[in-house]
Amino acid sequence: MSGIKALIPAIVAAAFFSLGQAETDSPRYDISMKHEIEQCFGRALSYLSQTQQEDGSWSDYPGITALVLTAYLAAPDQLGARYNETIVGGFRYLIDHIKEDGGIYPPYEPQLKAYNTSVAIMAMMAAKTPAFEEHILEARHYLMSLQADEDDGLTEDSATYGGIGYNKDERSDISNMQFALEAIKASESLEWLSDRTAAPADPDSSDNQLNAIDEELFWDRAILFLQRCQNFQKYNDFKWSSNDGGFVYYPGVSKAGGTTSYGGMTYAGMKSLIHAGLDKDDERVQAAFGWIRGNYTVDTNPELGQQGLFYYYHVMAKALAACGDSILVDTSGTAHDWRGDLADKLISIQNPDGSWINENGRWWENNPNLATAYALLTLGQIIDF
Repeated sequence: MSGIKALIPAIVAAAFFSLGQAETDSPRYDISMKHEIEQCFGRALSYLSQTQQEDGSWSDYPGITALVLTAYLAAPDQLGARYNETIVGGFRYLIDHIKEDGGIYPPYEPQLKAYNTSVAIMAMMAAKTPAFEEHILEARHYLMSLQADEDDGLTEDSATYGGIGYNKDERSDISNMQFALEAIKASESLEWLSDRTAAPADPDSSDNQLNAIDEELFWDRAILFLQRCQNFQKYNDFKWSSNDGGFVYYPGVSKAGGTTSYGGMTYAGMKSLIHAGLDKDDERVQAAFGWIRGNYTVDTNPELGQQGLFYYYHVMAKALAACGDSILVDTSGTAHDWRGDLADKLISIQNPDGSWINENGRWWENNPNLATAYALLTLGQIIDF
């Protein structure tokens, strides 16, 4: 581990010149909007550099630290390169939280193992360096091992079957699931993962640990769990389901009350279905998109108001980007440039000091480090620097 720590400065410096955006059909905005978003990033990165703690963390928490690091690495090169030491310190903190089981989480809060590990994978993926590859592989395997299945004494008719919760002993939910599936899917792009052709000589090596998980079965189980969180009777075999196409927090339970579909989870659910391998024209994806078309807004988290608003922006941008459509036509026939709408909203509510904050403290969004990271990651989905 100490050898990896020594490599971090060179790793991070190289990362600024190797980061690339995936090709999309998204519109290229005029120079004015691009400059406004760059200015947002500049103010926010300056703010975050001042709130970093001496141990390299933000808010003394691996998950928030990982989200902030990913935001730094999503910034325009000329901005991000100014904060090399800041990023180095953040990665040192993350590495200090790598556990023997491959997870990346704080010892004082074992209930959030899946969430912390997932966003740490995304931060290491954003660095695009071979020095993190083995850590990503081990963390990826750890996340997949958290899936609720027969090894936990469950049968397929269990509401938690196929999902991922805060840790192995917790019930599954869409929020932890969507972070985990995004991290697992993103790590498939690593060349060293896809090119494994021969079994290693050492039966205890991480190569064989990965092979111990049937990935096709993992994704099949994941889709089953996702279906059971969707209000779509054709695929949800639980009787509580309605038929509006939206998602709840976990089977039969919604943070909006009863089994009411709501914004953050519907975007998270649609994104997860796509990451699990469903085409955007699949009935389940289209049912979720239908709910989104009927509830489109950047002013609130539908059915929850201001609760979890920045989380909502974050999953909204990622879900719509995964669909690949630049324009969203709502159920009234109105066309929305969703990227422009999100950019305008976030630009208008950034604080003078560069931060964002939600006055509603639900899910810790009154922590400006977290809200600012979510806002920057949303803006990173909007424009290609």
